[in-house]
Amino acid sequence: MGFLDKLKFNRLKEGLTKTRESVMAKVTRVIKAKRKIDDELIDEIEEILILGDVGVATTARIIDGLRERVRRERFEDANELHRLLREEIAKLFERHNVSTNGTAIELPAGVSPYVIMVVGVNGVGKTTTIGKLAYNYRSSGKRVIIGAADTFRAAANEQLEVWAKRADVEIIQQVHGSDPAAVAYDTLQAALARKADVVIIDTAGRLHTKANLMEELKKIKRVMAKLMPDAPHDVLLVLDATTGQNAIQQAKQFSDAVEVSGLVVTKLDGTAKGGVVIGISSELALPVKYIGVGEQIDDLQVFDDESFVQALFGGLRTEDEVTVED
Repeated sequence: MGFLDKLKFNRLKEGLTKTRESVMAKVTRVIKAKRKIDDELIDEIEEILILGDVGVATTARIIDGLRERVRRERFEDANELHRLLREEIAKLFERHNVSTNGTAIELPAGVSPYVIMVVGVNGVGKTTTIGKLAYNYRSSGKRVIIGAADTFRAAANEQLEVWAKRADVEIIQQVHGSDPAAVAYDTLQAALARKADVVIIDTAGRLHTKANLMEELKKIKRVMAKLMPDAPHDVLLVLDATTGQNAIQQAKQFSDAVEVSGLVVTKLDGTAKGGVVIGISSELALPVKYIGVGEQIDDLQVFDDESFVQALFGGLRTEDEVTVED
């Protein structure tokens, strides 16, 4: 593990501190209190995972897998459960792999500009996510233009403008109340003329008016298609980890409204509900593409399932296991 990779991993591990201490530390305590594996011990682990916002359905998948392996492979030593649990959780992320240069998800060859539409309810960290995503791509040597198409909220443009300046990228915006589709069109037109690599379109987050939101998002897509038939190439839904299981419900509602292609889970550093990432990955047929582990502009990380599981268990492994740092 190189220096930068280790630095990123340490930030991830630090960001998951509350979840690790709240959920995985409890698992470790109940395992260490037992010498042999029995139904009571597995039931206790199941209860901890459910209370830790992993979710009932996802926890059932983990526990069923755990019981099956214990039965089939005839494990008896309670200390083995730590490793088995980690392996069962890791299985849930296997189909969510993405290619990355370490800072941002790699862009497909021959697509320029690559258009990303960002959706999510107000308050989940959508604006900061856009700013951080723009920074990640600019840091990767890409020319980025942001389109401020959330014209419903008066403060939305101002907040996005601040983040665009911090990320040192261009922003296209119109006056409050303008047609969001017109802003998206202008942004894509400017990106094509200026040979930008990435376009990030902000959108309104009014899920309580789902029918109107659906039509607005469809219109944005229709208008951009006049300039670029396959745009947007990615629709990212931003979810707030601190809302726990509500994040999964939001994801299901938004998926009904628009074709979401990937998820961003924010505010993991501020909650003990980081286990919801496991539930999101397990219950939705959508990849978690980015996670937010801090407030700094470079604290939006490409989601890596292996690193996430290691950070979740980091520092809590039993004595006979190799530590993450090794």
